[in-house]
Amino acid sequence: MRILLIEDEPSLAQAVKEHLDAELHSCDWFASVDEALSVVRNMKYDVVLLDLQLPDGDGLTVLRHLRAVPHYTPIIIMSARDKISDRIKGLELGADDYVIKPFDLNELSARIATVTRRQLENASEKLVFGPVCFDLKRRTTTVNGHPVQLTPTEWALMECLLRRGSLIVPKAQLEDAIYAFGKEIESNSIEAHISRLRAKLGKSTILTHRGLGYSIAR
Repeated sequence: MRILLIEDEPSLAQAVKEHLDAELHSCDWFASVDEALSVVRNMKYDVVLLDLQLPDGDGLTVLRHLRAVPHYTPIIIMSARDKISDRIKGLELGADDYVIKPFDLNELSARIATVTRRQLENASEKLVFGPVCFDLKRRTTTVNGHPVQLTPTEWALMECLLRRGSLIVPKAQLEDAIYAFGKEIESNSIEAHISRLRAKLGKSTILTHRGLGYSIAR
């Protein structure tokens, strides 16, 4: 998944980012309201982790902005504000969950899995496409019952396709899903990843819609 982390405490942000990277997610980290608003205007994320006390304002400003746009993004507030009134306000403004600092990183992962699973067409933890089975909880893949090892980038790309069901996903959206913000991208990079995935999962698993993008074969 492509995850946006908005947190101004460097030690906590680094720990969260390293934890998410180890779980095969792609995490972009920004530390202010201005930076966050700038990036969410141009990028789409699968989930946002949002601190409320930021150096240039309240994280609720970012929350209000995200809830004012058509594209729905799951949002988890991470805050030291532990009053019931603060939690209620955050949830009423549209947050999907509210985590009190300090928190366990594995608990954060579980909460991310919970809010993003609702985005999937199928609430099951396993998605099956012919001989290919994706286990979303364990982040494993099998073909005809045999395990197939995907790289972190391949997993991020597949997750982007899976979360959009049978819809066509534009190439630019796939690039956003697997590359860090601002990173230089080679013109044929997505095609190369798709080719490697087809070699591992089967040629018919991912469909090419020429000039439009890619989709999962149903």
